[in-house]
Amino acid sequence: MTESPFIIAEAGVNHNGDPTRALALVDAAVEAGADVVKFQAFRAHGLVTENAETAAYQASNTGQDNQADLLRALELSQGEFELIAAHCENVGIEFLCTPFDVAMTADLVAMGMKRIKVASGELTNHLALQHFAAFDLPVILSTGMATLDDVGDALDVLQDAKQPVTCLHCTSLYPAPVETLNLRAMTTMAETFEVPVGYSDHSLGDHAAIAATALGASVIEKHFTLDRTLPGPDHTASLEPSELRSMVTRVRETAKALGDGVKRPTDQERETAAL
Repeated sequence: MTESPFIIAEAGVNHNGDPTRALALVDAAVEAGADVVKFQAFRAHGLVTENAETAAYQASNTGQDNQADLLRALELSQGEFELIAAHCENVGIEFLCTPFDVAMTADLVAMGMKRIKVASGELTNHLALQHFAAFDLPVILSTGMATLDDVGDALDVLQDAKQPVTCLHCTSLYPAPVETLNLRAMTTMAETFEVPVGYSDHSLGDHAAIAATALGASVIEKHFTLDRTLPGPDHTASLEPSELRSMVTRVRETAKALGDGVKRPTDQERETAAL
């Protein structure tokens, strides 16, 4: 039987800077049956200049045109992340956080992170990749906006440090239109680099995540929110809790349906054939 994908419920910045909402997102991920709940860690002053413009999707989803102002409103402090990590341990779900500031990585690992999640925007930042690899933890590498050569170069850096790496295909649009998803690129990466692959889904609904499971994804990552009508850059491309729960169920059922590939009658079919 095909093993079920490792499911990452991506809370991201959908807490809107509110640690109480972040804890509620953890609880929703547990209720949905996800394996991991993931957040994003950064300091706006270290990530963008004061006059940086928002990306087109951010401007469309939030009405804001200044990236620094947007990010400052979405920051969580180290203490708040420690509270979230402790809550994850208490409720029995793995804590994960993408460090957009590499200097935050050590503190996040100290909070109990079991793996490093590398954002698509860091894939060509080889100094950052070397920093992440030094923690001697499994790496999940998102590959949005990247060419196949970009992915290969990043893998060379990470695998030089002997890190187990899983590559996630994704389209860095929020939401990503279905015609931009190119799910077969996930298979191309698996065949080219002989590494485990998965899918970080930014499209609406859950059908792309289910299709990726059928194509062999070992990891499925999906944004979720408590309320899709909340203000913020990622809410509109996220599932609400009941939808996340449905996606988790459907992904796991799809993995079971794939079976082991051996063509033979089931025991129940043999009974039918004997009639």
